[in-house]
Amino acid sequence: MPAENLKKGDFIEIDFTGKVKDGEIFDSTKKEDLEKINDGQSDSNAKPFTFCLGHEMFLKSLDEFLIGKEIGKSHSVELEPEKAFGKRNPTLINKVPSRVFREQKLNPIPGVSLNFDGQIGKILAVSGGRVIVDFNHALSGKDVVYDIKVLRKIEDLNEKVKALNDFFFKKDFKFEVKDKKLILEVEKPMVKMIELFKDKFKEILGLELEVKEESEKRKEEIKK
Repeated sequence: MPAENLKKGDFIEIDFTGKVKDGEIFDSTKKEDLEKINDGQSDSNAKPFTFCLGHEMFLKSLDEFLIGKEIGKSHSVELEPEKAFGKRNPTLINKVPSRVFREQKLNPIPGVSLNFDGQIGKILAVSGGRVIVDFNHALSGKDVVYDIKVLRKIEDLNEKVKALNDFFFKKDFKFEVKDKKLILEVEKPMVKMIELFKDKFKEILGLELEVKEESEKRKEEIKK
């Protein structure tokens, strides 16, 4: 039986480890590699990554690389900054008045990364009334290497839905598929937000998305 090659739209499960070219690991699905990142501490995120090829759920250059590859194969891919996390941009290194940190009750210590309205910035230096902050991605300007193994192709629709819910919302919603429609039961505060993903679910799964507030019975089940 000839080997099956992957194509855009396939849901696949992979194991991967990402590291900078000098060997420092920055991301992985493997327990032993995550422990290296976390100084020997175990990590509950140690599990294979499931995603749909060609829909920007993984680094674009790796997405493109995997299309056409065989299931079960392992690959090592080296990426230049342009294909990974971009070149360093000098315009993203900014001077921020110290009072901004005082107002937020933050202590700007060189080397520490802080969240500035959803944007991560690394403190480079503190000088007088100014703080030098680098808003470049932590891996910008670096060559990186990804070791990837394609574990399997996923055919089960329920697994695909679970994978999308986990990727987009980090939630395991109750759902059912009925007459070309995917019905998600979610917490009331999330209804409007999840409805924004209707086009994405239609594009990937070919299903119309209906979002409804979870039942009282479901709420009790979750509490238990």
